[in-house]
Amino acid sequence: MSGSNSSNPAGSGARADEPLTLTVHSLPLPEAAAAADEARTRAGRWKMLLMLLVAAAPVIASYFTYYVIRPEGRRNYGELIDPQRPLPGWTGIDQAGREVPLTALRDQWLLVSVADSACDEACRQHLYLQRQLREGLGKDKDRMDWVWLRTGGGEVPQDIRAALASARVLQVDEAQLATWLAPAPGQRLQDHLYVVDPIGNWMMRFPANADPKKMRSDLGRLLRASAFWDQPGRLGGAS
Repeated sequence: MSGSNSSNPAGSGARADEPLTLTVHSLPLPEAAAAADEARTRAGRWKMLLMLLVAAAPVIASYFTYYVIRPEGRRNYGELIDPQRPLPGWTGIDQAGREVPLTALRDQWLLVSVADSACDEACRQHLYLQRQLREGLGKDKDRMDWVWLRTGGGEVPQDIRAALASARVLQVDEAQLATWLAPAPGQRLQDHLYVVDPIGNWMMRFPANADPKKMRSDLGRLLRASAFWDQPGRLGGAS
């Protein structure tokens, strides 16, 4: 009968009773996933450590040059601080009455003195010595600031204010200051001059009644050893 021809439902010659096949992807084992995560974590830590080493390399190299690669018999005059102590996070008050975080002093070498605001004769001698030592650095003087951290609630004597025009003067709390800087045994905090590196670490203390020539020699070597990474001035143009 016309129109009654039947057709094969498989059409392409496939068998009607052939089952449908699916591709099944195996899931990773929990142990394998944990191992992969641990490997990624280790790799991330190594990358972070490498970045820190790269950032610190100039400082490490300059200290290595200064303290290790040196002529036989040469010794630093100032006492090295180990471990070094970073600038604390508290604030001081500048000559204009503004609050200034101590961390704002970073990015320069610092030659620091400590004395009561009344500034007795020993204080004045230290301030004069700080200025002279900085000037004696010649072309490198712009890489070092001389800093007076003054304690007590008094005012700076009028007769020395003009001489402090190029200094950084901050009024600080004496008790707080003693948690950062420290004198040699048997000495007072105000008996010394202190050196802070551009990273913000207190790293050297000169002895009481120090020899200016030996101090100048130490400071000169420090600045020469760090010349390839340390630049004058602070980030953002602060002076």
